[in-house]
Amino acid sequence: MKKIVYALATVAAAALAGCANLDYNEASNRDEEWTYNSPINGVKALVYDVYAQLPSEFKDDIYGNGAMLASATDEAQFALSLSPIHKYYNGGWTPSNPFSNTWDRSYRAIAQVHMYLERIHKIDLSDYEYDPNYQTMVQQFELFPYELRFLRAWFYFDLVRTYGDVPLVTTTLTNEQANSLERTPSKEVFQFIVNELDAVAEYLPVSFKDIPGQEIGRATRGAALALKARALLYQASPLFNTDNDKELWKEAAAASKVLIDNAQRWGYSLSAYANLWGHETFTNPEFIFVLGTQADNRFEKNNYPVGVENGNSGNCPTQALVDAYEYKADGKTFREKHPGNVDVTAEKPYDGLDPRFELTVVKNGDLWPANAAQQIAVETYRGGFNGAPKYGATPTGYYLKKFVDGNCVTTANNQTTSRHNWIVMRLAEVYLNYAEAMYNYYGDADAKGEFGMSANEAVNVLRSRPDIDMPSFKGNDGFEERYMRERMVELAFEGHRFWDVRRWKKGADFFKNVAVADFRLDAAGNVILNRSTQTRQWDEKYNLYPIPQSEIQKNGSLKQNPNW
Repeated sequence: MKKIVYALATVAAAALAGCANLDYNEASNRDEEWTYNSPINGVKALVYDVYAQLPSEFKDDIYGNGAMLASATDEAQFALSLSPIHKYYNGGWTPSNPFSNTWDRSYRAIAQVHMYLERIHKIDLSDYEYDPNYQTMVQQFELFPYELRFLRAWFYFDLVRTYGDVPLVTTTLTNEQANSLERTPSKEVFQFIVNELDAVAEYLPVSFKDIPGQEIGRATRGAALALKARALLYQASPLFNTDNDKELWKEAAAASKVLIDNAQRWGYSLSAYANLWGHETFTNPEFIFVLGTQADNRFEKNNYPVGVENGNSGNCPTQALVDAYEYKADGKTFREKHPGNVDVTAEKPYDGLDPRFELTVVKNGDLWPANAAQQIAVETYRGGFNGAPKYGATPTGYYLKKFVDGNCVTTANNQTTSRHNWIVMRLAEVYLNYAEAMYNYYGDADAKGEFGMSANEAVNVLRSRPDIDMPSFKGNDGFEERYMRERMVELAFEGHRFWDVRRWKKGADFFKNVAVADFRLDAAGNVILNRSTQTRQWDEKYNLYPIPQSEIQKNGSLKQNPNW
């Protein structure tokens, strides 16, 4: 019988494994014989199952009611107090309550990858040889092994940034094997990730526009190289680079520069900030890897202000985030110009801020949502239509606008929906990754070195976009602080802040004392921003997740992360 032959690069020998039953039947409910004898319905579905396990904050609802990881950082506070998201900083996070979805999901997906790679020889497309779509099938099945190895690299990256040292396995295991293995040093896990991405990148298409089906959300060459660059940046960061090896920063800079230099040729370009979300944005040329969803309005219901029909407040931006935005006129931050309480009505402190503020945050007085059926002038002050003491009202005085489609109608009747596309990687992040790596390698934000672009120049590519047009970064003074603010502003609510602060080992600086605001009316009816600080629990052990206690009980060879 005629079979497809795959030219797979040699995978590393079996290393260390996860502590779960990783046999075929646990990872898939499908019968193995049916799966491989019915490649179109079986194998293809298996591959797509692995894709489906990629984490998306628009698809997953790990913490309930749409709580985002941003609400476990200084970017936001989740309005509903019962959400598990608060356990990240209120003492409720333990090995017995470990937020184990990363461990469980990742090893389940990795096991599925191994099943496929070890059974390639069973795939037989000869029965389809005279099908008019035969060549399309062949082309897809030739790509699947490389896509799956990319996905395995992604899941290992998710594991290593979450737990540090993790069991590394490259083959299927018996229960006995899985439950007797130790953790692999993070350095080796990072090296495996980088090696795998290097091995598969050249076989992955630059784009799926010319691939039959033109499917989005699948692994491309750019996605492999962007993940490699991100992984190298994490490896070079203080949490993992305990010896402060400067060469790791150089490797990270080089990896990001490859993508920057090839961006135009591969079809990537920076877009207007407002075009990062919306119904049709899956075609945005800035996106390197994006996960789409079916059209719905759950995200809008979860984040529209209380007082708007079916609005639940959701992920409310903090004053700490607002304080990070700069003024176009002089580059000073909101906090620098307004360090104390502010008469919002008289001083109009939001005028002239970075345009990304208006696109990210709903403030008092804004007309929101955008749809005519529900639009109101938002009142976030105490006693206001959308403020406390209404149950679930914003605890920060602000509501979320970024990623929220204000045109969605959430009334009981005549509701409308929109697609939401979770950004896994985009070009702006690559520029920021490059800037960080360059500065940490050269110690000079103006040094171009062998790469021909300085850290300041890379950041300024983003700040000089026509729709942003912010003052340029210059010189070295305060570069690290300015860069961290820029990264917070540019990537707000995209899932980066939680991990960035941890890899920088800056949790005590940013997550322990968070600037918040209470808005009230004074005797004259003016809205006053009253500043205060919210103290949250922070411990250095929070830089890494605890290994789930259930896994340690199954495998005595696993050792818990320090101080958990």
